[in-house]
Amino acid sequence: MSTLKANTIVASDGTSPVTLTKQSVAKAWVNFDGTASGATARDSFSISSMTDSSTGNHSVNFSNNFSNANYASVAALGNNDASNPGGQGTVTVGHTTSGLSSTETTNSANGNNNDWAQMSHTSHGDLA
Repeated sequence: MSTLKANTIVASDGTSPVTLTKQSVAKAWVNFDGTASGATARDSFSISSMTDSSTGNHSVNFSNNFSNANYASVAALGNNDASNPGGQGTVTVGHTTSGLSSTETTNSANGNNNDWAQMSHTSHGDLA
């Protein structure tokens, strides 16, 4: 088996960066329990920290900044036990280059902010 170690990969002209054709992979993602005390990831990639600001409101900080705040994020939420309210939820996300500044989750049945047992975010875009 061979190992390739490199600090920089450039195109064949020797000056421009290599253009990757598979750039659609997630640049950051996290899975966490929004009902737990605090905001601790079950598992994550390129996430430096999280904050539990209030009921139904979390922020996520990236390890590597995006080049601008116009990246795409997908959020999912759900319950895995009977203690959480039922119904559907909605997610509102605020973008900054360094993270998701505010992830507000509500219960669609009553409109109140709600913590969900199954929370996940995935972000796609260009890194700085």
